Amino acid sequence: GTAATAPEPAATAPDEGMTWWYRWLCRIAGVIGGVSCALAGLWNCVTINPLNIAAGVWMMLNAFVLILCEAPFCCQFIEFANAVSARADRLRSWQKAAFYCGMAVFPVILSLTLTTLFGNAIAFATGVLYGLSALGKKGDAISYARIHQQQKQMDEEKLTRTLEGQDL
Repeated sequence: GTAATAPEPAATAPDEGMTWWYRWLCRIAGVIGGVSCALAGLWNCVTINPLNIAAGVWMMLNAFVLILCEAPFCCQFIEFANAVSARADRLRSWQKAAFYCGMAVFPVILSLTLTTLFGNAIAFATGVLYGLSALGKKGDAISYARIHQQQKQMDEEKLTRTLEGQDL
């Protein structure tokens, strides 16, 4: 089979506003966040506190999901890895942001320790990066100047109409 085929370019249509380097930045942050979650989650499981163990297991699950979505080539032994990655690529940036940030916050709520905070920080930052891309590109100065000029002109017209209405 052709199970290892890459997703079609049409599958990344929601990310049209993202530049190629920002998309790579988000993916690299996701992979680093996955590795960070895996290592911190493993370290978190070396305890007798059940909440720490639960948070560590959740962090390792987060790591698996992050790496599966952002770098499916790392999971070649899993048959559905490319299908999950293609589906994740079709998600909008704000959906990825909410998903990644939510995944990263849950272990911190379970067990607030330095390990969970630092282990989930990069995964949370990945969500923030996707969230920033959902906001869109910053406008240029010319557009802002034009909008400001139109607003100023409208304010002057309102003031003129108000003053003319008082004179009558």
